[in-house]
Amino acid sequence: MAIPQHRSPAAPAPASVTARGLHELKAIRAELAAREARAQAEQAARAAAIARREAARHVFARAVGPVHPLPDRDRAVFEPDLPPPIPVQHQLDEARVMQESISDDFDASTLLDTDDALSFRREGVGVDVTRRLRRGEWAIQRQIDLHGLRTDEAREALGGFVRESAKHGLRCLRVVHGKGLGSVGKTPVLKGRVQGWLVQKQEVLAFVQARPIDGGAGALVVLLRPMKRRLPAG
Repeated sequence: MAIPQHRSPAAPAPASVTARGLHELKAIRAELAAREARAQAEQAARAAAIARREAARHVFARAVGPVHPLPDRDRAVFEPDLPPPIPVQHQLDEARVMQESISDDFDASTLLDTDDALSFRREGVGVDVTRRLRRGEWAIQRQIDLHGLRTDEAREALGGFVRESAKHGLRCLRVVHGKGLGSVGKTPVLKGRVQGWLVQKQEVLAFVQARPIDGGAGALVVLLRPMKRRLPAG
């Protein structure tokens, strides 16, 4: 007689989704819905801002009408501020300037161009250079005022001024010699001598009488030679 076999009762099938799992799914679904709502709100806010800007632009365009750029001829041109004059008298009081090898008796009148305002240009320099210098195409980089100086002081000061300016690579200078209104006979004492001194300085390429805005008959605008560039040692 066969002995009946006893089988263990079958384990119950696990639930497909537990209560905890359902709670987590609901939380995730709520978070996703909240994110979607925030994204839609941000997108709507951006669209509203763009619409407001466009509406404002159209209102402004209707208010001002057509806009056209101004022609170049109507633009204002402002003169650059001049550098402050060098206090020559103060420098001379502290230390004497090196004696310059330029003569007071040099007659520069034969070397000046006889135009409306006497000008000078070195041999080989075209007349267009003095024309451009007179128009102010080179900006004045440094200036010196010789008012109140004796002849020997003015000569030394001018020589040192030109030398140091050339050494630093400056090109355009202004030299104020005065109109002689305070001199005996109202004759400018320094004007002719300054012209002669400048002609003797090899650093000087040309000079012209200054424009009214830069001193007129009481000043000269001077153009120096460009500084020679040293080639790098090979």
